[in-house]
Amino acid sequence: MRILLIAGAFNSLTQRVHTELREQGHTVAVELALGDELVRAAVARTDPELVICPMLTRAIPEDVWSTRTVLIVHPGPKGDRGPSSLDWAIHEDAEQWGVTVLQAVGEMDAGDIWASVDFTVQPCGKSDLYRGEVADAAVEAVLLAVRRFASALFTPEPLDYQRPDVRGSLRPYHAQEFRRIDWTADDTATVLRKLRSADSQPGVLDELYGREYFLHGGHPEDRLRGSVPGKVIATRDGAICRATTDGAVWIPQLRPRRTPGGPATFKLPAATVLREQLTAVREIPVAPADAAGRETWAEIRYREEGGAGFLEFAFPSGAMSTDQCRRLLAAYREAAERPTSVLVLGPGRDFFSNGIHLNVIEGASFPALESWDNINAMDDLVEAVLTTTDKVTVSAVAGNAAAGGLMLAIAADEVWCRDSAVLNPHYRLMGLHGSEYWTYTLPRRVGAEHAERLTSAALPVGAAEAARIGLVDRTFGEDAAGFRRRVDREAVRLAGSADLTGRLLAKKRSREEDERAKPLAAYRAEELRLMHRNFYGAGEPYHELRRAFVHKACPVRTPEHLTAPLGPAT
Repeated sequence: MRILLIAGAFNSLTQRVHTELREQGHTVAVELALGDELVRAAVARTDPELVICPMLTRAIPEDVWSTRTVLIVHPGPKGDRGPSSLDWAIHEDAEQWGVTVLQAVGEMDAGDIWASVDFTVQPCGKSDLYRGEVADAAVEAVLLAVRRFASALFTPEPLDYQRPDVRGSLRPYHAQEFRRIDWTADDTATVLRKLRSADSQPGVLDELYGREYFLHGGHPEDRLRGSVPGKVIATRDGAICRATTDGAVWIPQLRPRRTPGGPATFKLPAATVLREQLTAVREIPVAPADAAGRETWAEIRYREEGGAGFLEFAFPSGAMSTDQCRRLLAAYREAAERPTSVLVLGPGRDFFSNGIHLNVIEGASFPALESWDNINAMDDLVEAVLTTTDKVTVSAVAGNAAAGGLMLAIAADEVWCRDSAVLNPHYRLMGLHGSEYWTYTLPRRVGAEHAERLTSAALPVGAAEAARIGLVDRTFGEDAAGFRRRVDREAVRLAGSADLTGRLLAKKRSREEDERAKPLAAYRAEELRLMHRNFYGAGEPYHELRRAFVHKACPVRTPEHLTAPLGPAT
């Protein structure tokens, strides 16, 4: 079937729907909802049999939805309406929520229902939930709706609030008045719900040291306490810890409120934003092994089970700054010295990694220099993984991965991927050649032809396609918690396998042969020569593209690589 996706952005959910529909054999094109005339032109150009809107912030023109079937993906259960569905679900501590696919009509979110799938709300931030449970339910609902549409036998269900399974309602925009934290009255659970319901956008507006900031992200703290609710009592790895009435919470990122006529602002590590005000606040580190058994903010954790070590890392938005790369490298080297035979890398859920930290680079005094430092820190980390020959290394990709973050994953001996993950093995859209030894690892995994296609097409790859072409080794279909349990079991089994010694010997020989054929240092030098040009060369687009990404500049048209209809996945 010819399907056109119309979306406000080619975000994680739109990419997931794109890959899943192609995996089902459909031909798919994408048009960003940047104006009625552009949408009309895309419909005329592609002549779709079905239009699906995975993520929409503006109405579809009436002359489109009245002449074709247009399906809207709404992140709420049957009957839920309004622009802040997930915000309200987390704010009100809902245990169950849903995703509904409904037909576009003149009234927002009021059309006939084609499919609806419920999910359990996990105790995490909105963006994490959106990329996880929401995306899983959305894909299930979209594929069900597509099958029903293709059958021509299904009659969608009119919205009827008298039905017992229609439990949603029309809700207002979740404005800052609903998000405001009363530090003198709200307990820790309440503060966390308010922070998590706004973690990516728009943040919770609050005041610190006489200035207004948007707070992004919220994590509990199990030990630290403060006598004055709202006061910053500690820092750790860029985050700040603030006292509550009955405990404390960690806030990883802040965004200064933009002053009238002032420059645009963007999210940065909280301790970076408040550097001058935090001189008297203690930095309280936590070792990765100590963090594993605690409920506290820790970007890196380490644990062991049955001969396998698990180095877990989780960085906000999957971005890794120079400092974060260096901390992870130090933890990796320590883990590599442990008496284990298998070392597993990756977070418990959500992003694996998206590579260098563009926001931190944008906020640096010298962005080109920070870019250079960041890419070298990523290279050091990847090199450490590639040169580990006394352990089997495994990347456990529970969520999405892109650019250098995906190249970090494929540096491991094996890549185990949750089947819902979306992978973006390219750098082109940021105007970069890329490093992280990808010119060695990517062709070695998928072959030169596929490597060229993946990096030049700049399109997302689903887990099933990734497994077919060798980009990943295994895919597991469980939910986030089930994926982690499966990884644990398989890693312990691998650590106890009879052929492990022979495998490690073969790995060491292979690395030595590859090094003789072409040293890793040569790959790195070639890649960095081109990256240096990207960072420092005249006329290079990287800095402009990075700035547009960080400041969320709206494109004027849909990028060409998205508009051409694409057939089934390879």
